[in-house]
Amino acid sequence: MCLATPVRIVELGENPMVAVEKDGVNFTVSANLFPDVQIGDYVLVHAGFIIQKIDTREAQERIEMINELYRSEL
Repeated sequence: MCLATPVRIVELGENPMVAVEKDGVNFTVSANLFPDVQIGDYVLVHAGFIIQKIDTREAQERIEMINELYRSEL
């Protein structure tokens, strides 16, 4: 199963690359499919590419669901 992870954009890099943050870890992904993203936007990332832009509420709900899933596996 593949899981698209919600992350927040923290820096606009050299087009089409942007820096995102997840749980205090920054990494670079491609914004090739969503060139209009801005710092602070939440996006779903899969395989190093932004595949969807989502609002803050939806991002927080998804993050909490993923955290609950991880906690249930411990």
